[in-house]
Amino acid sequence: MLFSEQLRKAVDPIWEASFHHPFVKELGEGTLDLRCFRYYVLQDSYYLTHFAKVQALGGAMADDLQTTASMAHHAQNTYEAELRLHETFMKELGITEEEKASFVPAPTAYAYTSHMYRAAFAGHFGDVLAAILPCYWLYYEIGERLKHCKPNHPIYAKWIEAYGSDWFKQLVEQQIARLNDIAETVSAKDLERMKQHFWISSQYEYLFWDMAYKLEHWPIEEEDVYAKERA
Repeated sequence: MLFSEQLRKAVDPIWEASFHHPFVKELGEGTLDLRCFRYYVLQDSYYLTHFAKVQALGGAMADDLQTTASMAHHAQNTYEAELRLHETFMKELGITEEEKASFVPAPTAYAYTSHMYRAAFAGHFGDVLAAILPCYWLYYEIGERLKHCKPNHPIYAKWIEAYGSDWFKQLVEQQIARLNDIAETVSAKDLERMKQHFWISSQYEYLFWDMAYKLEHWPIEEEDVYAKERA
């Protein structure tokens, strides 16, 4: 069994929970509250900004220039395809520049990106791939599951179209193959650490849907702290 197959089998219960999360199901049905999707777009834009940086870090850690160039291409795709799609969503949802400027990442978004940085700075290129791959792979599988859905809201249809596309499938398959190649060259201890990164990221993917669906916020808001200081 390939290393990627071992990972996918280990996280199947977590991914099944993502497939059946009300955020994902209602997005496919077109019944998701736009407030949740609006919140998701802001948080995911923050996440993707850091995801692209971690992709670039992975490229810098690669052993050969071809892989470095490929990871740079992946980071560029995150910006040109996914982040630009989110910019389109922001315009359609009426998200203002003031809202962007005052944005604060939610606890889950902050923790997930911190996890990816930790994997990168405490490990090697294989750790980076293991930490970022669930985002690629899970979104592709969700896109495949939803691609025949016909939500009555154009924003949801665009989201499904992006992640159910052939270009995204190619990106996912490249990273899976790359992870399997690395798995053949590292130690058993490295593999266990990479498995843990993959498992944790899969958990965070589920938590990200939950965060958006529940409009997660910090338990003590910034304005509450300032109010206490003024008092």
